Amino acid sequence: MTSKIVTIACTAIAAVGCALPLARSAPAAYDPKPWLEDLEQTRDAFATKYANLEWAVFEEELNLGSLFDDTRARVESATNSAEARAAFDRLARKVGDAHVRFRWPSEKTSTGLPGTSCAALNYDERMQGAPVAALVPGYMPLTGAPAAEFPSGIIQVAGHRVGVIKIGVFTPEGFPNLCAAALAALQLDSKTPCDDACADRIEAWASQQMTHDLADLLRAIKAAKAEVLLVDLTDNGGGTEWAEAAARMVTAIRIKSERTGFVRGPHWIDEFARKEAELRAAALQAVGEDRALLEGFAGQVAGRRREAQIPCDSKPMWRGERPQCQWLGDGFFSSGLVDSATSDDLRAKTWAPMVFAPTEFDYQDALWRGPLIVLVNGGTGSAAEEFTAVLQDNHAAVVMGAPTAGAGCGHTDGGTPTTLNNSRAVLELPDCARFRADGSNEVMGIQPDVLVGLRTADGPHRRGMRVAGKLSEAVRRALEMGHAH
Repeated sequence: MTSKIVTIACTAIAAVGCALPLARSAPAAYDPKPWLEDLEQTRDAFATKYANLEWAVFEEELNLGSLFDDTRARVESATNSAEARAAFDRLARKVGDAHVRFRWPSEKTSTGLPGTSCAALNYDERMQGAPVAALVPGYMPLTGAPAAEFPSGIIQVAGHRVGVIKIGVFTPEGFPNLCAAALAALQLDSKTPCDDACADRIEAWASQQMTHDLADLLRAIKAAKAEVLLVDLTDNGGGTEWAEAAARMVTAIRIKSERTGFVRGPHWIDEFARKEAELRAAALQAVGEDRALLEGFAGQVAGRRREAQIPCDSKPMWRGERPQCQWLGDGFFSSGLVDSATSDDLRAKTWAPMVFAPTEFDYQDALWRGPLIVLVNGGTGSAAEEFTAVLQDNHAAVVMGAPTAGAGCGHTDGGTPTTLNNSRAVLELPDCARFRADGSNEVMGIQPDVLVGLRTADGPHRRGMRVAGKLSEAVRRALEMGHAH
C-alpha cells in the first residue's frame, strides 16, 4: 500500500494560493547504497543456496554475472525505492524459475485475525485454478457428485464418455470448507489461538478428507460409465506431497517417483540429521526385518548428511563454466526414501511416512484403472507439475494442453529464506530439484503430448473451444496407451 498524503482540492482557489500538499514530512532522499548491499547479499544467496543454479546457467543459458551487473546499474540509476525494488523483482523474473521471488515487507502472509479461524490460517479458495475442461461444449456436471471441492462431469467425445475431475490446487489450504469441517470435527475452540501443532492437525484432517473425497469421486466417475478420465490441472499452482498420493489413485500402473537433488549446506545437513534420528528411534521400537530395514535407511540418510557437508564452489558457473564438483547432492525421491510402493505394502507400519511420503494419506492405489488424460497450461506449477511428470514419465497418462510454468521442486520444511539486511525483503530460493526419467530438471516445465494453444488472454469460451479441438486426439492416444498396457 502507498502512504496517504493529506491534500486539499485547489483548482477553485489557485488564484489566492493553496498549501499543496499538506504532507506530514518530506520523503527521505533515495540512497542506492543500502540497496546495493542487499544486492550483494542476494548474489551470495544465489551462489550458495539456489538449487537450480546449474540449470539456469547451462539449460536456460542465463549469464548470471551480466544479470547482476545490469541489476546493479538499475539500482544505481533509480530515483526512488520503488524503482530499486522493481529492479530486484525484474532480476527474479529473468531467472525464469517460478519459485524464485522477493517477498517484500508490505506483503501480508497472515491475516493476523485472533483465535482459530480458517481466514487466520490462510485458507483461501482463490488459490484454486478455475476449471477449463468444464468449458468444453457438451460438458455435463456429474449428477450427485460426492466431492464439492473437485468439480466433475462427463463429456461425450467421438463416441467415448470422458469423465472430468478438476483439481484446483494440491493443498487443503485452497478449500476453506474443509478447514471449517476440520474445526468442527476436531472440536477446536475458535477463541483460542491456533499454534503450529494446531494448524498441522487441521491440515492433516483436511488432507485426509480430500483423499477420501477424491476416492469417492473416482468411484462415481467409474459408476457413470466413463471410459476415459481427464484430470484438469490448469492454473493449479501446486501444493503439498498429497500430489504423490493422488497420482497413484488415478492409475493401475505402479509408478516410480522422480529422483531428487538437494543444496549442500546447513539446511539439508539439519534435515538429514532430523530424518536419521527419527529412523533410528523407530528402529529401536521395531523388531526383526523392520529394525534392519529402518537401520539401513538411517545409514543411507547419514550418507546424504555427510554429502551435504561437502561444499561445491559455484564460482565457475558465474563464468559460464562447469564446476569441478557436483553442485547438487544426490537425494532420494519425490516420494521419500523409496521411489515405489503400493498403498498396502506399508499400511500397517507406523513408520511408513518416514520412508514413503504418500502413506501419510489414507489413499488406495488404482481407484481409476482406465485411460487417463492430464490437462495443463502455463499456470500449472510445482506439485501439479510433480503429479503430471510422474504420470507422463511412467507412461500412465497422456498430457494435453500448453507447456507448464516450470516451477519444479520448491521449499522443504520452510526452505532457506534470506532476509535482506536493509530492505528486509525475504528472498526465496528453491532448495531442492526433481529430475525426470530422462534426467532433465522438472523446472524446465512439462511438455504436453498433445499441444493446445491455450493463451492467458483467452476468454472462457475460447479456452473451451481450444481444448475441444484437441480432445478427440488426446482421447484416441489415451485409449491406445491403455491398450498397450
